[in-house]
Amino acid sequence: MHRFDDHAFSDAHMDSQLTLRLPADMAAKLESAARRMKRKRSDVVRLALGQFLEGDDAPGRPVERVRDLIGSVQSGIPDLGSRHREHLIARLRRGQ
Repeated sequence: MHRFDDHAFSDAHMDSQLTLRLPADMAAKLESAARRMKRKRSDVVRLALGQFLEGDDAPGRPVERVRDLIGSVQSGIPDLGSRHREHLIARLRRGQ
């Protein structure tokens, strides 16, 4: 995911304006995030919206983000998936 430049919005020319209403709890979280990040609320909203739109083509469930990694690591233990707890306990007992 692209990381937004800290100064990307301060120098950018804004062509469009959006007004929205937020529930009180969301507004409080936005205010808190803005203070924590030392940014304007509008900058925080732009960052969040930009990240959301960039990731729009990413599948919705977290497992979809790592699906290509599942099963890609070879442990050398053929029954690790079905007996992972037993293998973990044995390894802990051996001190590895």
